[in-house]
Amino acid sequence: MNDQARRARFGAHLAGLRKRAGLSQRSLALRLCVTAGITTLTRHEVSRWERGGHIPDAWLPPLAQVLAVPLDGLEREAARARGEAEPQVCADRAPDTYVQDAVGWLLAHDNRHGGDHVADAAAQVWEAERGRITGDDKQHLAQVAEIGEVAGWLLHDAARFHEARATLAEAHTLARLAGDAPLEWFILDMIAMVDVHTGRAGEAVAITDEMLTGREVPGRVALMARVRRARSLAQAGEKRRALDALERATGGLQDSIQANDPAFTWWIDRTEVELHTGEALLSLGDPRAALPHLQRSSEGSRGGGGRREFGNVLAELTALVQLGAWRDAEAPLLRLEPILRTVTSSRTRVRLRSTLRAIDCDAPSWLADTAREVAAAG
Repeated sequence: MNDQARRARFGAHLAGLRKRAGLSQRSLALRLCVTAGITTLTRHEVSRWERGGHIPDAWLPPLAQVLAVPLDGLEREAARARGEAEPQVCADRAPDTYVQDAVGWLLAHDNRHGGDHVADAAAQVWEAERGRITGDDKQHLAQVAEIGEVAGWLLHDAARFHEARATLAEAHTLARLAGDAPLEWFILDMIAMVDVHTGRAGEAVAITDEMLTGREVPGRVALMARVRRARSLAQAGEKRRALDALERATGGLQDSIQANDPAFTWWIDRTEVELHTGEALLSLGDPRAALPHLQRSSEGSRGGGGRREFGNVLAELTALVQLGAWRDAEAPLLRLEPILRTVTSSRTRVRLRSTLRAIDCDAPSWLADTAREVAAAG
């Protein structure tokens, strides 16, 4: 097979993944721009990829995330398109094809529908792969640690926080034993994420201090740690320090994009930073200052229809309810209705129930009636 035929086959594969995700070429380009934090990619470049005119090497990590497919599989297809030999792996150490596919599909389901219905499956895969560890093969330890990271995230999204933290702590140990620093940083951040969500502000601050002190970490890893630090300081009522951390995070977003950023940092974009800035300001009791950030975050996730949009729209609605801005609250409330039919993230639904109760108690009757109808839809 010649070079053009190989590239054309990869392009057809990419087009198939895009169509399976229900995206047009324009929509895919827009989502990739949001993911990467740039504005220069167009549908014409996506079309060029799919025609086999170019292999999008630099775009493979965000493509894997937007299309909800395993990155290693996409990289293997790109390597074939370049005519490169596939790397040899030890068959009795690497996770088998089922495990790789299962992890990819579990994450894809979570992105679209939330983690509730797949958390048990992820935990089962994690337990099985952990049981296959037989020595100190660092590659295998890192692979199993990554499966533990996925299981920990899905347990967190299903509001099983104690199980999530225990799983992530063990996965972190495996990543450290494997010498995989980027994965170790990622899992540390996820542990801090669980701590922020469960109100363990002191532990989250200690973790972010560990990430930021005494080591050189890539720009977006440091940004991610500062965002978690700001959230935890805000929870602890440390207003000045929290605002300082937020200022450093928002001011350094563009500068944080570096060539050595780990692939897992794809999601740390302006939409995500706006969300956490707004959430920190809510924790500080300032919904008026939080609202513009949460509105931008909500708008930045528009059209995704999955777990991320659910959380971002709900955060905007929560700020509006705290402000008593009932007319403005109607639009995000109605925007939630179709999402609730397909997304079952218990972590987010706990917050939804609290916000809906506040509407029922304090809002005008016309909005309370709408809130009840929206709740019934989910």
